[in-house]
Amino acid sequence: MRAASSLAYVENRAVDRDEVHFRARATGPGGRPLTLLIVNLSPHGLMARLDASIQQGDLIRVQLPVVGQVIVDVRWSLGGRIGGQFDPVLDRATYYQLLAHVMRG
Repeated sequence: MRAASSLAYVENRAVDRDEVHFRARATGPGGRPLTLLIVNLSPHGLMARLDASIQQGDLIRVQLPVVGQVIVDVRWSLGGRIGGQFDPVLDRATYYQLLAHVMRG
């Protein structure tokens, strides 16, 4: 077994995510409009690509089908990508409806 310090990247996510490719509108700090390309989802959060500068700790409002507007607490931001946690977490039934909708394309 290799030591953690020798790994370039250690996956420490507690919840599996589903890969998607979905564009969503959002509102960032100060009310500025954003467009996200959501690349993965879970009931707990998302990872997305965007062209705007968003910082760890920012709150953004994302418009999702089925769910409507959700608050996303940005947990990390790196090179045009963000990872965020939904507040509140989505219940499983709603999440699976959302996932079915975005997978239909």
